[in-house]
Amino acid sequence: MATHTATGASAALAGSLAPLLGKIPLFGAGPRQVSELPGGLTNRNYKVTTQNGCYVVRVSPREADLLSINRDNEYHNSVAAAAVGVGAPVLAYRPEDGVMVVGFIDGITFTDASFGVPGNLTRVAESCRRLHAGQRFVNDFNMFDIQRDYLSLVQARGYRLPDGYLDFAHQVQQIRQALAVRDEGTVPCNNDLLAGNFVDDGTQVWLIDYEYSGNNDACFELGNIWSECHLSHDQLEELVTAYYGRPLRNKVARAQLQGLMSKYGWTLWASIQQASSALDFDFWGWGMEKYESAVEMFRSPHFPQLLEIVELPD
Repeated sequence: MATHTATGASAALAGSLAPLLGKIPLFGAGPRQVSELPGGLTNRNYKVTTQNGCYVVRVSPREADLLSINRDNEYHNSVAAAAVGVGAPVLAYRPEDGVMVVGFIDGITFTDASFGVPGNLTRVAESCRRLHAGQRFVNDFNMFDIQRDYLSLVQARGYRLPDGYLDFAHQVQQIRQALAVRDEGTVPCNNDLLAGNFVDDGTQVWLIDYEYSGNNDACFELGNIWSECHLSHDQLEELVTAYYGRPLRNKVARAQLQGLMSKYGWTLWASIQQASSALDFDFWGWGMEKYESAVEMFRSPHFPQLLEIVELPD
């Protein structure tokens, strides 16, 4: 049995996790300190410090299966992201316990305000390009399909659905058809790059957390960043320009439409989480913020313009 060099709440946490950590050879039998990391709306994340280094232990609840998360895919994709030097190294994986261990990246975790720091959008674009140029992931991610599956689950189980949610099915089909006109295929994407999944070590920006990863349209990655990190339109243009190396109106429109689909789809994610998650978090309020933003875009006079612009050549 390991000893724990921690006091108070930290000691209690280390003690409660001892049986689980004891199954992982990486941690051996020496002293360890454990602290819970903030953030994360699906998993519990812990920083474990031993005499050999610092690690992050991700413990996933079984209810996450409702969210179309495949932990084996997450593991393989995390390994691929680490191989191109943009994801944390993967050090252990115990699917039977819902546990993955990755290296701890010593750096500053982004907030939405971080994207306003000069140069950061370019650095973020560089990290995304690096990930997207790497080995293809073992699965695909398509928000149109994910949204459809989430909706089926919400309806089948009687979970809460925002008022008027189904009224936008036609607009969703319009987006899908417009994006298909200049479809350039898919690349390995993280698909969940909210601010807390960027870590700046002073040299580069790392992209962490690959539970929703899969091969996807590169503009979904950019549009989802725009949505999740509350970027302005000017910041989105800067991000897209940095990613592609030149201003492209159609790619900005594509990222906006993909960002709109992310808002619309993640709304249902929030409904499922509100009904099934044990975490103490206002998932419904979080989801309604996205839904209201999506409704505003669907009803905007700019929506038809985006559908036109996205079909234009570069």
